[in-house]
Amino acid sequence: MDFTRRGFLGTASLAVASLAIARPAMAAVGAPRKLELHNIHTGESFATTYWADGAYVPGAMAGIRKVLRDHRDGSEHDIDPRLLDLLAALRGRLDTTARYEVISGYRSPHSNGLMHKASSGVAKRSLHMEGRAIDIRVPGRDLKLVHKAALALKSGGVGYYPKNDFVHVDCGKVRHWGGTRDV
Repeated sequence: MDFTRRGFLGTASLAVASLAIARPAMAAVGAPRKLELHNIHTGESFATTYWADGAYVPGAMAGIRKVLRDHRDGSEHDIDPRLLDLLAALRGRLDTTARYEVISGYRSPHSNGLMHKASSGVAKRSLHMEGRAIDIRVPGRDLKLVHKAALALKSGGVGYYPKNDFVHVDCGKVRHWGGTRDV
C-alpha cells in the first residue's frame, strides 16, 4: 500500500466516487410505500404497497388507476407516480395510517369542461385531467391540519376548500390558494 500523500488522495478519491455511484442505488431500494384510497363516489377502496424494491408495482398502479377513475363517465388515466409519492409523504407528515377519502382523482376533459362551465372554481386546464391532482380529506385529521401539512411539503399545488371539506394536492409547480367556492 502506498502511504504517500498522493496515494492517500487517490484512495480517498476512489472511495468518494464509489459512494457517489452507490448512493442513488441505495436510495432507490428504500422502504416500501403504501397507500389506502377510498373513492367516496363509487364506494371502492384500494389499499396496497405501490412501490417496493426500487420500483413502482405494476398491479398496484393499475388498481390505483381504477379507483381514481372519473366517477362521472368511468374513464381511466395513468396516475403520475409523483402524486402517489406526494400522498405517501403527506400521510407520513400527518403521522397517520388512515385512508384517504378521495373526492376527485382523474377527470376526463369532458367532465372537467362541464365542471368548469358550472363553477369558476374549476380550472380549465386542471391537472386532474393529467392524473396529476387529487382532492382529498383524511378521517381523524382536521382539514386545517391536512392543508398545513400539504403546504409544508412544498411539493406541488395545494388548494384549501373548507366549505367543501377537502384539500387539493397536485404534483405541478409549487403554489397554493385558499378556495372557498363550490367545486
